[in-house]
Order: sequence, then structure tokens, then C-alpha cells
Amino acid sequence: MIYWLYAHLLRRQIAELPAQVCFMISGQDLADAPDSLYRVTSWCNTINAYVSGQRSPPLSGIHGLMFHIATTAPKDLEQFLPAIRKISTIARLSLHVGDHEEVSGKGMEVIVAIGKSGREEITACIRKMARDHVDPNAVDEKLIESCLTFQYTPDMVIKSGGDHLTDFLIWQSVYSELFFSDVNWPLFRKVDFLRVLRDYQARIRRFGK
Repeated sequence: MIYWLYAHLLRRQIAELPAQVCFMISGQDLADAPDSLYRVTSWCNTINAYVSGQRSPPLSGIHGLMFHIATTAPKDLEQFLPAIRKISTIARLSLHVGDHEEVSGKGMEVIVAIGKSGREEITACIRKMARDHVDPNAVDEKLIESCLTFQYTPDMVIKSGGDHLTDFLIWQSVYSELFFSDVNWPLFRKVDFLRVLRDYQARIRRFGK
């Protein structure tokens, strides 16, 4: 009962929500709590329903959710794909494993990228422009962004367990708000997520200015 009241209080304190949220976890995190990706997705759906149905005026909800699983051996995590695919029952899932991509479900867009590297993405982007014989004078930010695999700019990047960030979305997250949680991924609760969302609205976003 106390937990429910605290979560309700936190929801009432949220006056602004990020449109795009990215979680960065490790392969070990996934192995320890493979169902947590589904739980976080369900939290976002619940929060969106709350702010659209019980807030007046309604807030703009969370439009997209991303999970990056850092690993050098994506094949070792294939046993957890069924737990990840469960997300497609409540959202539109785009799953990236190595060079393989699959899309299923409908609803809020959720991207799960296993073993993807931001440096590799930038390198592939440059190679694509070289293959297309792009004039160097024509290269600008918009062109680079159009060549990226993940054309999303997260408002918030969350790293659980207090560990360092990966290089995922190295271009896209340059202006993102970074949050480091001391709570390990298997123990990450809805109230921990709500605390981060509450603290997000206190950030003054400058977008490099």
C-alpha cells in the first residue's frame, strides 16, 4: 500500500515527460533479468495512459523507448530473445541483433539493439557516403543523420548500476540528459523509473548552446 501511494505521488509530481527514452544495460544485466525489458515497456504504457487520461491538461507521453544491450558476443544472448519478443504483445518492437532486424507488434515504438556499437554505426555511415560518391562539400549534419541506422535522438539516457555509458548512439545522444542510477538492473523498480522522470523536468536543456 505504501509503495503504491509513493508511486502515485511521484506520478503527480511529473509535469513533463521525455519523448524518447534510452536504457543502456549490459549482457549480464539481460541474463540476470530478461523480463525487465517487458516490465519497463509496460510502465511506459501505464504512464502514458495516466498522463493522457488523468491529467488536465494532458501531457505529451513517451513516444519511443530504446534498450541497448552492450556485449561482444550477441549470439550468447539469443536464448533471451523470446523474453524480448514478448514486448511485441504490448508495443511495436524493432529488434536488432548483429545484421539481423525484425519488426513485430503495434503501439509505442520500442527498439532493442544487442551488441550494436556507435563507432561501427558512424564508420558504416561514412562508408555509405563514400560508396555513393558524395561530394565532401555536401556533407552536413542532416546527411550524416540520414545515413545512420538509428535515426532517433533520445531526450533521456538511463544507465542502471552506476556503470559507465557505452558508445551506442554516440552521435544521436550528444544533447541527451544522462541519468546514472545506483540501482542494479535486476532490482530496478517502477518507483526508480518514476524518480528519474521526475528529476528530468528539473534539467535545463541547452542543446549545446
